[in-house]
Amino acid sequence: MTFSKSPVGAHVPVAGGLATGGLKYAAQIGAEAVQVFVANPRGWALPEGKPAEDAKLRERDDVPVYVHAPYLVNFGSPNPETLAKSVETVRHSLRRGRAIGARGVVVHTGSSVTQTYDQALAQIHESVLPLLEEIPDDGPDLLLEPMAGQNNMLCARVEQLGPFFEQLRHHPRLGVCFDTCHAFAAGHDLTAPDGVAETMDALVATVGAGRLKLIHANDSKDPCASARDHHENIGAGHIGEKPFAALLDHPVVKGIPFIIETPGRSPDPHRADIETLKRLRGD
Repeated sequence: MTFSKSPVGAHVPVAGGLATGGLKYAAQIGAEAVQVFVANPRGWALPEGKPAEDAKLRERDDVPVYVHAPYLVNFGSPNPETLAKSVETVRHSLRRGRAIGARGVVVHTGSSVTQTYDQALAQIHESVLPLLEEIPDDGPDLLLEPMAGQNNMLCARVEQLGPFFEQLRHHPRLGVCFDTCHAFAAGHDLTAPDGVAETMDALVATVGAGRLKLIHANDSKDPCASARDHHENIGAGHIGEKPFAALLDHPVVKGIPFIIETPGRSPDPHRADIETLKRLRGD
């Protein structure tokens, strides 16, 4: 299913089951799309899914589903054990993503830690390209998510996606997840008069048209170019509402789902964020 306007959704908790818990929370907050973890986000365990839950999600063609790979994944790590576990974890996320009908698996672009940038990129070529080749026709795309620019991160500004796409031969199953907080923290001033348009133009110029597959819509607790990844509720941070309205209206973003990853321990703040984005969408 394609969408004439961007579905607005959230990363949802899945207590009670990927579909049972996740879709219930989505209904509570008015989400039109969902993102889930299919494994512990801070561990290496690779659990099997429950076929009945998988089927319920797979059958919801009206609700775009995405998987976020665990945070420990780092294809730039100099530690052979971390690299091997990263490969198997993303392979698991892609396999589980296919089982639930996910459109994409989001992976952080990672850090070189103690090795050189070139060494880390070579590892990405060797480790990630085979994973892309394994994706079947009905499997999810692999979506690279640039980071906020902290420490030895390999990719923060959208222009830095270029070497990744070159190393991965511009594989047709490779896409981008654009996080507004990360981009702002990395120095893309989305609040400037043409900040959103300039950033989207730079993204398309770097990776080509059609590669943007998902938006992580998060405001920022910190100012532009802070290199700090601290999400805030929509309109309550340094980005504010206007850039989100401009992003929702940008032709490059037409029909691409927005997923919030904003603070909140109850449905209320997430419902409010989704309502804000729907209002900015023109509902």
